Parts: sequence; structure tokens; C-alpha cells
Amino acid sequence: MSKFIGYVGTYTKGDSKGIYSFTLDTDEQEITDVKLAAELGNPTYVTVSQDNRFLYSVVKDGEAGGVAAYSIDRQTGGLKLLNNDVTDGASPCHVSVNEANNQVVTGNYHKGTIELYSVNSETGSIESSQSVVAHVGAGPHERQEKPHTHFSGFTPDEKYVVAIDLGIDKLITYEVKDGALKEVNSLSVRPGSGPRHIAFHPNGKFAYIMTEISNEVVALAYDSSNGSFTELQYISTIPSDFTENSQGSAIHISKDGKFVYAGNRGHNSIAVFQVNEETGELTLVQMASSEGDWPRDFVFDPSEKFIVGSNQESSNLVLYARNEQTGKLSFIESDITVPYPVCVKFLHQ
Repeated sequence: MSKFIGYVGTYTKGDSKGIYSFTLDTDEQEITDVKLAAELGNPTYVTVSQDNRFLYSVVKDGEAGGVAAYSIDRQTGGLKLLNNDVTDGASPCHVSVNEANNQVVTGNYHKGTIELYSVNSETGSIESSQSVVAHVGAGPHERQEKPHTHFSGFTPDEKYVVAIDLGIDKLITYEVKDGALKEVNSLSVRPGSGPRHIAFHPNGKFAYIMTEISNEVVALAYDSSNGSFTELQYISTIPSDFTENSQGSAIHISKDGKFVYAGNRGHNSIAVFQVNEETGELTLVQMASSEGDWPRDFVFDPSEKFIVGSNQESSNLVLYARNEQTGKLSFIESDITVPYPVCVKFLHQ
């Protein structure tokens, strides 16, 4: 197979109307067929169920926010609204779905909350909000005046749910007990670092946090027996002499566990790191230009021979070839227009 369908979540300002779909042709090495797949407000983060039947998106609906469920036409990439669940106040910024497709979890930056929803695994519809936890605390940086949850997702074994909170410099581990989120562990990272997203190593022993404020990757050891994490390393994602504003964005790891990639908004780059698979520590191998302004996210294509990046403020997608031996990225094209792109996801293979 050489054609893969992808989705782009956006900020619905300017020309943007919602979630866009596109096709990556790996034989031709080009992105084509960019079109509006679903019209909705601020679908800034989306996730696809493991069986490719459903897509879940954060959504803003007037003065309310929550999560929307869509069925996927796997031939065309088309999306059909199933239902949504919204409550008063700001919309979430992150959404994840478990493998059984019966639980969705969101993180809300503005509210500082993490929320668990039950899902009908057959129909894909959101059934109800099961549990909401509000974080407490603050950090030393001016942007850390209160909790700001930026990531919510499941551990690889799905024993736990993990939240990353930029406002309080914390990673918090929850278990789901009787339909409710219950905190079982937490890790405080360096004060003022502003943790944003996390990526787990496929071996289940390591994980990597991207910090937004300090522009670093934090390498962690993960203990699945109790959901705890231990710091191993802090490594910068931008050059030491870069003094302008830069804010860390996305972090992803290759399926073979050999390379970690981290986005820098401001420095406008994707940093590439090689993983020491014995220690979990990272070594920088490349800083690739984002070929645009404010690289919010990027994604491996299903073959992992390519990466598609999204530049929010220059409203373009970028296609790179990825060397699977060295991890390095080679620029292919950047003139793919999508208005205010944030999150990029592919259908699974």
C-alpha cells in the first residue's frame, strides 16, 4: 500500500472550518487531496481508534467545550458526526482513546482538568462523562499561575492514565477504579520547565516528556508495576545560543524505539535524538528546519519512512523523508496549504 489517509486538527480562525483530510502517496512522495472532512469549532487535537472506525476530536461549541465522535469512511477518509459531549467553559486541548475503544480521556489546559468518558465500543458514540479531576497548584513561571493540563493518555499497557500538567510541572498517574480516575503516583519535574506532552518507548521501560517553557526533553524510567516515573536525563531541544522565544511542542518516538523527535515553535525546528536502548538516554543527531512558522505537531506515516509536520502560523504542512538507520529528516515539500494546522494523525495500518 502506498497511499495513506491523514487528518489535520486546526484552530478555526481565518479560513479554517474544522478537521481536514489529506492523502500521502509514498510512491510519488507527495501530499494530495487536502479537503474539509468535518466542520466544527477548534478541533485542535484528534485521535483515531485502533480499528480505524472512529475519530475523536476536542471541540469548542459556543461558550462550551468537550469531545466529538465521528465515524470514518475508510475508503474516502470522510467523517460523519456521531455525537458530542460538551460542558460550559473552555474546550480541552488533548484527547486519547484506549485500544478497546470504550474509554476516551481529555486534558483541559484552561480548566486544569483531566476527564474520562465512557464510549460505546460498537457504535463509537460518547456515552457519558465518568470522572473529572481538577489539578491544584502553581509554578514559578508567569504562565504557571494555575494548573494547565496539556496531555492526557493511556500507558502502553493501559493499566493507567497519565496527565501532563504544564502549570504545576507535574506528571500524574491515575488508575481507573469503578469508573473513576484515582491518583496513584506523581512526578514533579524541574520547576518552571512546563511539561507538555509525553511519548512512551515501545519497550515499556522508558518515556520522554517535552517541556514547553524550558525547551527540553526529559528522559524517564517507567515502572509499570505502580505507575511511577524516575528522571534519567534533561537534554535541550534548541541550540544553547538561541535566545529568542521558543516553546516546545510535540514529541514522538519511532516504533523501533531508536529515535525521538521533538518540535520547537519559535526556533521552528524538529530536533532528532538517538535513543540509547540500554540507558534510555538521548543524543542529538539533527535539528531539521520546520519549513514554516510555529511547528505545532508532526506525525510518522504508517511506514515510518516519512514524517508530516504542521506549521500553525504559516498554515502549511511539510513532508519529510525519514532515514530509518540514522533517524535524520530530508525535506521534500512544504507548499501544502491547511489553515492554522495543529494536530496531525494517520489512519493505522
